[in-house]
Amino acid sequence: MAAARPVFYVSDGTGITAETIGHSLLTQFTDNHFTSERISFVDSIDRARSAAERIRTAGERHGLKPVVINSCMDSDVSEALAESGALMLDVFAPFIEPLERELGESRQRHVGRAHAIVDFDAYHRRINAMNYALTHDDGVAVDYEDADVILVAVSRAGKTPTCVYLALHYGVRAANYPLTEEDLEHDRLPERLRHYRNKLFGLSIDPVRLQQIRQERRPNSRYAELETCRREVAKAEALFRAERIPTQTTTNTSIEEISSKVMSTLGIHREMF
Repeated sequence: MAAARPVFYVSDGTGITAETIGHSLLTQFTDNHFTSERISFVDSIDRARSAAERIRTAGERHGLKPVVINSCMDSDVSEALAESGALMLDVFAPFIEPLERELGESRQRHVGRAHAIVDFDAYHRRINAMNYALTHDDGVAVDYEDADVILVAVSRAGKTPTCVYLALHYGVRAANYPLTEEDLEHDRLPERLRHYRNKLFGLSIDPVRLQQIRQERRPNSRYAELETCRREVAKAEALFRAERIPTQTTTNTSIEEISSKVMSTLGIHREMF
């Protein structure tokens, strides 16, 4: 398996902006593998140098040049981060010059200023939704009364990243339920899901792509065999048809498109944050 390239989301605040934008960018590169980490509140030169050392060490450990998605406003902090030798991507850079030209004003480089105009109600909805997604991931918690949507699919079909995207971008409380071999032995919904039928949305995936993903996670296991993947996907799709559960394939569909389809199909209305 190819080595995973280290990616760091670095910010002088919480890092949610950098992480959200960075994740959206990285999902476009499906042939690469990434390991990511958020470094928050890098608001001084000393903290930037400490972060740079951490980033440099990760690059040496993985044997690949790290990528830094940076939303720090202070240019001196950014310069200190660049000492890590990483590829530096400033999330604000593409927009600053056109805005300065249009507005006739140079930006003021104040740490934390970007967070002064945050809608804190929306911010807290997003954080709460993220916590909900994490505590209701892969059937960990099955009390779905407060869920806006429950994604149902076989293991590794894209449930978790879709839930995270829905939470971070729209404040949607998204849970997910993994269909087990026992669930797939029947042509009806698992008992614990029947009460929440109007919240269910199925995800499917091409068995060959599923086999590739599972092989990376558990090489040469029965779980990763192509025949296992074919059987599970076929049974899951048959279940969705029998129960009339709306479904979307994740094989060649971006996470943004999947999320939009989920929300429009289930009638979930949220303002994008």
